[in-house]
Amino acid sequence: MPVKKYKAKTSTLRHTKLEDRSKLNKGSGPRSLSVAKRKKAGRNNQGRITVRHRGGGYKRRIRKIDFKRDKFDVPAEVVDFYFDPNRSANLVLLQYSDGEKRYILAPKGIKKGDKVVSGETEDVIVGNAMKIKNVPSGTTVHCVENTPGSGAKYCRSAGQGMLVQGPDPSGKYMQVKMPSSEIRLIHGNCMATVGQVGNEESINVKLGKAGRKRNLGWRPAVRGMAMHAVQHPHGGGEGKGVIGGGYSGSKDIWGNRTGTKTRKNKRTDKFIIKRRRVKRKKDSW
Repeated sequence: MPVKKYKAKTSTLRHTKLEDRSKLNKGSGPRSLSVAKRKKAGRNNQGRITVRHRGGGYKRRIRKIDFKRDKFDVPAEVVDFYFDPNRSANLVLLQYSDGEKRYILAPKGIKKGDKVVSGETEDVIVGNAMKIKNVPSGTTVHCVENTPGSGAKYCRSAGQGMLVQGPDPSGKYMQVKMPSSEIRLIHGNCMATVGQVGNEESINVKLGKAGRKRNLGWRPAVRGMAMHAVQHPHGGGEGKGVIGGGYSGSKDIWGNRTGTKTRKNKRTDKFIIKRRRVKRKKDSW
């Protein structure tokens, strides 16, 4: 979906670039395929803020998306395209031959009237879903499960896709290259959808004004340097101080050095063949 530029009638519009949704259905889709979204403003079940700078924004409904693609060997026709306010990708409404309707993420290149189907082994056509062990090497896929039957977890945002490189020596897992260039193993019985997620131009969107950001549910963020010393590692000092000072470097609000890796999952480390970044030796001052 291309981005739409505006004439510079105001200083704000001069830099504004928004998605062109002229080809999407103007409606909100079948009511039965969505549920009301309750806002939590970044708070957990104890009422504590776990995600900062969230709150407000337009009312939304959560679309029920078929991430499992478990309706095997039943062909479906692409009925229309819809906007989803909860994600960067657009949605495709499928009408199955038995009358059921389901949403899936809109792959790049799919059109109204196209036929798609999911199964254990299917043709390599954009929108078809199959077990990743049956996907030919060199094929780009999206909406990939991390464990069989769990529903898609990888490559669900606009423009994303991973490259299938082939089976590992055991034949039980498939080797894939992630968008981050990480190479990892995925179980061969996991479902994957052929193609790349559409709406790849969404990365070029520029909201243009603060109000549009607030409508998306984001509240203002305060700089650490503007806080007191007890509120942030960058705070305090006379006038405009220096971030960190000396060799300590910049830190987040919890005192961790900026760029500190927080991933700790030894259970799944064995599935990573090549990490997206090479481990560097710790700096010695």
